[in-house]
Amino acid sequence: MAERTNTFHAVRLIQDECKGCVNCIKHCPTEAIRVRGGKAEILELRCIDCGECIRVCPNHAKTAVTDSMEMLKDFRVRIALPAPALYGQFEEKITPQDVLDGLIDIGFDDVFEVALAADLITVQVRRELEKSGVVRPLISSSCPAVVRLIQVRFPNLIDNIVPVVAPVRLAALLARKEAARRFKVAEDEVGIFFLSPCPAKVAAIREPVGFHSRATDGVIPISEVFGLLGKAIRRNRRSNRPRVRPRASPLGIGWARAGGENQAVALGRQISVDGVHNVIKVFEDIERGKLSNVDYVEALACVGGCVGGVLAVENPFIARRRIRMLTEPSPGEKSGNRQSPESMVDSLDDSLFRHEEPIQPRPAMALSDDMEEAIQRMERMEAILETLPGLDCGSCGAPTCQAMAEDIVRGLGVETDCVFVLRERLQELAQELGELSSKLPPAMKRSESHEQDELERMLGWSGRAPRK
Repeated sequence: MAERTNTFHAVRLIQDECKGCVNCIKHCPTEAIRVRGGKAEILELRCIDCGECIRVCPNHAKTAVTDSMEMLKDFRVRIALPAPALYGQFEEKITPQDVLDGLIDIGFDDVFEVALAADLITVQVRRELEKSGVVRPLISSSCPAVVRLIQVRFPNLIDNIVPVVAPVRLAALLARKEAARRFKVAEDEVGIFFLSPCPAKVAAIREPVGFHSRATDGVIPISEVFGLLGKAIRRNRRSNRPRVRPRASPLGIGWARAGGENQAVALGRQISVDGVHNVIKVFEDIERGKLSNVDYVEALACVGGCVGGVLAVENPFIARRRIRMLTEPSPGEKSGNRQSPESMVDSLDDSLFRHEEPIQPRPAMALSDDMEEAIQRMERMEAILETLPGLDCGSCGAPTCQAMAEDIVRGLGVETDCVFVLRERLQELAQELGELSSKLPPAMKRSESHEQDELERMLGWSGRAPRK
């Protein structure tokens, strides 16, 4: 099968705003950014759209490409897919019921909770963990930035990704069929819009990994709907007229925060890791075989989980607490007529939960497709690295000395891009020029007295008192 590469990236550079600082290159987890000619450049093959560069850029020179509410008018029926993180953006007295009703007021015809899809995915993940003979630890597929991180930097762990779709895709597939049936329209007349907390989900929807086509029509950032939704909620709370029936469980909502997925799955030996740099450390340990006694890894690129996404609004630590409170059922609370997730899963086609094609690695870190050439480049890279200072200062435009050595062997840089190597070369050149200037050939040498006369003539002085 031919390798599929993602061509769409949600994270973009605004060149006019870039000041050429090195904040972004120092924080990018896949070394996907360089500063050249005083401006940052994003190496697209390495970018995983995690949004770290957006988060740390002091000049706001990075942005996320998303859709807007204007897209709603292109469809007869408009369905909102609210990320569970949306509930954590509002003060504690605002309930999920308030949020769902507010979405109807701002232009959507109905709502399908991604948290409900998370309830169903929870069942499937449990069933995968109960199978014998599967690779351990399994790694959650819910965070698209983590999936892309594995593709780019940890291709040996692709088989560890749990073979279950992310909740967003399942929610989109179910919502479209349900809306077409309910509103009596064709499925292509239904617009499915995900309300996203992060750019990685935007990229995953535009260029899905493991699927032939996208399931969602638009991705609108939480930051865009937050203001409109807040006003609608305040109006609705005065009328007190529920319009959408919540169907997700508290545990499904809990997927918005780090540890929430594990709390819902509640099976086997689990660990939860959030923050992309922490995820990298855990994956390095998995590659070394140090976590073979762990069954499941919930890995999230954003600190705090999806509530920490750069397209969210609220402080992630406050939002995380609010989500945790929502996962604690009120005393005496019952599920009512809510269908159990297990029975819902059993009633659905198993193909809805599976990838359509294998997840492929993205060989962004390979030095060459030819093994012999790759080995030669590696040896040259190690030799170049020995000549560099090892300070990882970033002043060359690469994040580390190793990254710079790699750029050199790829033909994307030269050793004198390093200011320390350049200074050393200039010092050597100055010393060499000084030595050469004292070594005139015999035909150019003159007597010392003649040289003194010449010097006095040039200075306008021959031993006499200077003229006034």
